[in-house]
Amino acid sequence: MGLTSGLFIGTAVGVALMFGWSYMMRYRSTKRISKAMDIKLLGSLDRNDLKKICGDNFPEWISFPAFEQAKWLNKQLSKLWPFVAEAATAVIKESVEPLLEDYRPPGITSLKFGKLSLGTVAPKIEGIRVQSLKEGQITMDIDFRWGGDPSIILAVQTALVASIPIQLKDLQVFTIVRVIFQLADEIPCISAVVAALLSEPKPRIDYTLKAVGGSLTAIPGISDMIDDTVNSIVTDTLQWPHRIVVPLGGIPVDTSELELKPQGKLTVTVVRANDLKNMEMIGKSDPYVVVYIRPLFKVKTKVIDDNLNPVWDQTFNLIAEDKETQSLIIEVFDEDIGQDKRLGTAKLPLIELEAETVTEVDLRLLPSLDMLKIKDKKDRGTVTLKVFYHEFNKEEQLAALEEEKQILEARKKLKEAGVIGSTMDALDGAASLVGSGVGMVGTGIGAGVGLVGSGIGAGVGLVGSGLGAVGSGLGKAGRFMGRSITGHLSSSRRNGSTNPVNDTPENGGSHPPQ
Repeated sequence: MGLTSGLFIGTAVGVALMFGWSYMMRYRSTKRISKAMDIKLLGSLDRNDLKKICGDNFPEWISFPAFEQAKWLNKQLSKLWPFVAEAATAVIKESVEPLLEDYRPPGITSLKFGKLSLGTVAPKIEGIRVQSLKEGQITMDIDFRWGGDPSIILAVQTALVASIPIQLKDLQVFTIVRVIFQLADEIPCISAVVAALLSEPKPRIDYTLKAVGGSLTAIPGISDMIDDTVNSIVTDTLQWPHRIVVPLGGIPVDTSELELKPQGKLTVTVVRANDLKNMEMIGKSDPYVVVYIRPLFKVKTKVIDDNLNPVWDQTFNLIAEDKETQSLIIEVFDEDIGQDKRLGTAKLPLIELEAETVTEVDLRLLPSLDMLKIKDKKDRGTVTLKVFYHEFNKEEQLAALEEEKQILEARKKLKEAGVIGSTMDALDGAASLVGSGVGMVGTGIGAGVGLVGSGIGAGVGLVGSGLGAVGSGLGKAGRFMGRSITGHLSSSRRNGSTNPVNDTPENGGSHPPQ
């Protein structure tokens, strides 16, 4: 009896356990399938969909990574780096050294590489995304980071110091590199490569400077000069929309469509400023305004003495290459003996402007465009501008492109003749927009404007109803394509000061907005 009841109870319990286990497995399977479907559905939502669902409770920490990891590529790059570094060193020295000479500040008479080695630590690619896929082109953005151990020594020479080696230590680079592959129907299937640094997020290059066998104090302000030179080269030659175009594979290819071209004309009238900061212990500041799109080509207003609410009402013409990404930079300085002091700066993105329409804007001046590094956040006044953007048609674009090349050649000849120290130096005279009638003659004689300095014509003259100056640097790896305009070559510097840009006559050297 006991045996029978035990077998019965054991069988019943075993069957119950089997049914319970089977039910639990089916339940868990159903839950997993339901959760997988929910996750798949959630994964198909974008940021806007989630904001509609969550409303004001949308968590900011939710991210949508657009970059795909490329660990395999970093492994291969580490193996290839010794060979890449050796080849890249020669290319960088040959292509960047001329830029150091072109962009060196007036306080430095010579700036070259004393030693250049990229070290043993390879860069790291954090991610890659395909930004767009067009017919005949592939556009990729590469998250590039490098905290290497390069050995970079600059040979710096000034009028007062024969030569001092400056070492760049602890170099770190953080940027997004845009690479465009131009496809071809012949091996290697790529006819050209376009490379540039995206402007957003802003390229970040960190380093420390150390004088080898000396002190940085031997050259006052050398750190700021080198920082400005590095920033100008990156911004004016490598940062999008400027780019490097490199033909590949020996395939004959027309790269004109890949190169940067003048897109439009920006006419800027600097009207006035209000409530400027006084930088003088006795009297008031003597302000003037610098405006530019590209840092290599700047134009400036006349100086208004002893006035914190100056009125200039001067007009300038500038070239824009990419309305969507470029900005008009405005800087207000106080003319002083020695080095001029910056009163404030402002930025106007060109994308905010409506074409063929005169717009008046009041911009608040800031101590710096990078306010994270500034402790003094006091009000510095405002500057009022009138701006007019005209987009070039095909004929105007081609004409401006050709005349830019002529102006660049004229500047090079002036440099060779010793009239200017570098292409960054300010010129004296009058200038206006490329496309308004620019010519070049070898006699140094113009219909209304000539270049004359201490009785020297230097064998080169710039003529036309108005003169501009633009240029592009050439490197071995490709052309640093960038276009802009410089304006105005005018009255001599006063009080022995060194101004950062070109002087202009009182009418601004160009025509007002239409």
